[in-house]
Amino acid sequence: MPGRVLIIDDEPEVCELLDKGLKKRGFVTAYRTSGEEGLELLAADDFDVVVADLQMKRMTGLALCERIMGTRPDVPVIVMTAFGSLDTAIAAIRAGAYDFLPKPFELEVLRIAVERAVRHRALRDEVKRLRHAAAEACEFEEMVGASAAMKRATDMLERVADLDTSVLITGESGTGKELAARALHRRSARRGGPFVAINCAAMPEALLESELFGHVRGAFTDARTARTGLFQKAHGGTLFLDEIGDMPLGLQPKLLRALQERTVRPVGGDDEVAVDVRIVSATNRDLEAAVEERRFREDLYYRIHVVLVEMPPLRSRGTDILFLAQRFVEKFAAATGRRVTGLSHAAADKLMSYAWPGNVRELSNCIERAVALATYEQIGAEDLPEKIRNHEAKHVVVATDDPAELLPLEDVERRYILRVLEAVRGNKTRAAELLKLDRATLYRKLARYGSGD
Repeated sequence: MPGRVLIIDDEPEVCELLDKGLKKRGFVTAYRTSGEEGLELLAADDFDVVVADLQMKRMTGLALCERIMGTRPDVPVIVMTAFGSLDTAIAAIRAGAYDFLPKPFELEVLRIAVERAVRHRALRDEVKRLRHAAAEACEFEEMVGASAAMKRATDMLERVADLDTSVLITGESGTGKELAARALHRRSARRGGPFVAINCAAMPEALLESELFGHVRGAFTDARTARTGLFQKAHGGTLFLDEIGDMPLGLQPKLLRALQERTVRPVGGDDEVAVDVRIVSATNRDLEAAVEERRFREDLYYRIHVVLVEMPPLRSRGTDILFLAQRFVEKFAAATGRRVTGLSHAAADKLMSYAWPGNVRELSNCIERAVALATYEQIGAEDLPEKIRNHEAKHVVVATDDPAELLPLEDVERRYILRVLEAVRGNKTRAAELLKLDRATLYRKLARYGSGD
């Protein structure tokens, strides 16, 4: 991670050594041979980190730390001394030092310390910016984010909001598909009508049919009274069909007819009832694969898939993670009366490195817990769930320097394809796009690997 480093030491040869060593490692550096000169340069120019000696003749490193903390508290200071002791280290940290390096040390140790300090400042600046810059992020109703992936989704929602076009919203669980559907309804010309939602995976086929289309009295056992279906209840508004990829295959023809004819027939009834609804559907399934596998009707797929909106997973949204976390901090602190104002840089670092398989929903739960447990005004890493605190990014390595351990090409291909499929959470259409394969070829390869389910 590149950064700008200011070196302050009253021994010119030490300054030159460190300056040359850090420059070789990609840093932009400058040095001064007294604390006073260093403070003058720091006041005139911006640096990401200061590396200073503790034992200087005119202004000690401790005094320098105190001055920097008073004028530039955003700049971390790494102190170094040949007289390393616990007392010296404690005094340096109390004076505001970020890190402490006893001399002599390897330049590689200094590089690691400087990179950590640069990252510390970048995260602290980002957390500070997010606290005071809510208006800078794009916002579509309650959906917020400044990432390119989120902007693409909100831009598409904005463009189709005033239309009656059917919209299919895709994305992993927890990415905010229902939130997007509700935002779409509130921005539409149908905002004065009802928004009616149903989870198509939550009930058996017979009950789902009755819920959607209603039933007449005596249509089946226990149907003692007539029931109005959700199509009729959504008349003049929006009907949101969540998890439509899990709709029973036997019910799909009746849904298709209702969408085509704009009429519904209650279960057990003889008369068609006209309905005026906008259909918004959502799924975390790969519907194109389901069509090819004959688990979803192709004609229904094209009826609901007029406009596609893809909700991005949280792991692909960059610093939106911190922006959303800050929003959740404010929300849960206000709801519980806790004096929690934001995130520490350590907590922000943990949030950014975690993969968020549960997406925004998981982040919301994480921050709600952290606000409840926080001891201080800022959430610390220790307030986060254990799996987030202890998470370490994993990388798949299939190569080796030992020729005896090199893998056959087919084995490498198999591992890579399965890794890509894991990364897209089983979405074969998306995996085929990333791998630059047509779906039929991908299916053949998966069948050969015994992973075709």
